[in-house]
Amino acid sequence: MKIAVIGGGSWATAIVKILTENNDYVGWWMRDEDSVMHVKKYHNNPRYLSSVELMTEKIDVSTDLNHIVQEADYLVFAVPSAFLKSALATLTVDISEKVIFSAIKGIIPDENLIVGEFFNEKYSIPLNNIGVITGPCHAEEVALERLSYITIAGIDEEKMNFMASRMRCDFIKVSISDDIYGTEYAAVLKNIYALAAGIYHGLGYGDNFQAVLVSNAIREMKKFIKAVHPIKRDINGSAYLGDLLVTAYSQFSRNRMFGNMIGKGYTINAAKLELNMVAEGYYAANLVHLIAEQKGVKMPIAKAVYKVLYDKKSPKKVMQKLTEKLD
Repeated sequence: MKIAVIGGGSWATAIVKILTENNDYVGWWMRDEDSVMHVKKYHNNPRYLSSVELMTEKIDVSTDLNHIVQEADYLVFAVPSAFLKSALATLTVDISEKVIFSAIKGIIPDENLIVGEFFNEKYSIPLNNIGVITGPCHAEEVALERLSYITIAGIDEEKMNFMASRMRCDFIKVSISDDIYGTEYAAVLKNIYALAAGIYHGLGYGDNFQAVLVSNAIREMKKFIKAVHPIKRDINGSAYLGDLLVTAYSQFSRNRMFGNMIGKGYTINAAKLELNMVAEGYYAANLVHLIAEQKGVKMPIAKAVYKVLYDKKSPKKVMQKLTEKLD
């Protein structure tokens, strides 16, 4: 069984690094031809995690999406959710019998679907051929080979175990879950809460308050996930609370950094330019707001972030008002 990674960013690069530990062949699609040539010649990604030396003798890297997809049995998608549809625009190979794993922590704009639902509805991928790869795990720490934990979620236990066996190594521990919807929604929501944490940090709030914010955020996450997919789950597990904690607190969190800029007075466009990476929480805030309205779920933290980002309300006033709703 051959595995390929679709995406050229930091998380895609980290997953390629992990997979080369256990696999003699790893397909890798990157959009940029210059980056592909650089990887082949210098054995690193010039734009993301550039200090990581890759085992290119095991990697088939190309800008030809159809070639990479054709060669692989398992596909790991790690492109920003906002760009997934454009990345797939040139795809002509039938993927209906491929096993798809989403390492994308966002919702598909215009579709209002998590990635697994998108592939199931738009590409006829059976649900038992869909999985999720989630944290708590930052690409930068994987690059440094610091011990990290990954959760792989899906319906087909055999396929999940296969992918787990391909990703376990000295610095990666892997656990299996059957909560494909919950883990994927948790990965989406934690980015919104990391934005909130960043905005508060930019406004000058301290660690004491951040602890209150995160404890309220995990309760809010639980209500939302229960509303969209009501099964028994432990929301305090690593794939939920753990991923929220690392994203809300870590210096590597792009969503926290983005929020911090907003709190300091950056405009949305200025923050995007400064970050020079996609903050998934920005897109998720709008789409989660729509789903919460449809489901009738009260989400004061997510709604406050939405007001700041999309209603262009004052971060100081909105976030101050939110503090009165937390406990």
